[in-house]
Amino acid sequence: MARYTGPSCRLCRREKTKLFLKGDRCLNGKCSLEHRSSAPGQHGTANSKIKEYGKQLREKQKAKRYYGLQEGQFKSYFKEADRTEGVTGSNLLILLERRFDNVVYRMGMAESRKEARQLVLHGHFRVNGKKATIPSMLLKAGDVITVREESRSSEKIKALAEGLDSRIAPKWLAVDKEAIKATIETLPTREDIDFPFEEQLIVELYSK
Repeated sequence: MARYTGPSCRLCRREKTKLFLKGDRCLNGKCSLEHRSSAPGQHGTANSKIKEYGKQLREKQKAKRYYGLQEGQFKSYFKEADRTEGVTGSNLLILLERRFDNVVYRMGMAESRKEARQLVLHGHFRVNGKKATIPSMLLKAGDVITVREESRSSEKIKALAEGLDSRIAPKWLAVDKEAIKATIETLPTREDIDFPFEEQLIVELYSK
């Protein structure tokens, strides 16, 4: 399935929650969800009762869209989470948090995960001093993310670096705002993920 290229706000309206897909627009009062809370489409305003399967599907779609993944990618992460010791739902969210593009977003060097993915693909970041251009790469404790020296003169990178003071990084990620680098001090835990996911519904969906 091809990657979604339509309006990002349409996805938030479909899931009836802010997915923070457009950076500052989601925070400054311009969010479409605040003005049109109904789901998109001809029957968006209909008050139909959602069955259990529908709740499970919507939760999976919400998580998939929040992290900007395609269906095949998301299912692969679920399979890996299911094979890993521990609670499958928590394992899944922790794996998604460890993605390279998500870490770049969390450190404040992108306004959205979509932008973080583009910056990673264009080679603006290094992991442990080495070139890294794979957004899906899973980072581990001790990894250090830095900006490529040649990219520091980019107007976009400069603007993002200047905005680091207003961004709050999660506690598992230590950000050096002066050096524009981040170190993964520990792996994230389920408690570190503040978005209101009901991951058990996703587990139930894939367990059918």
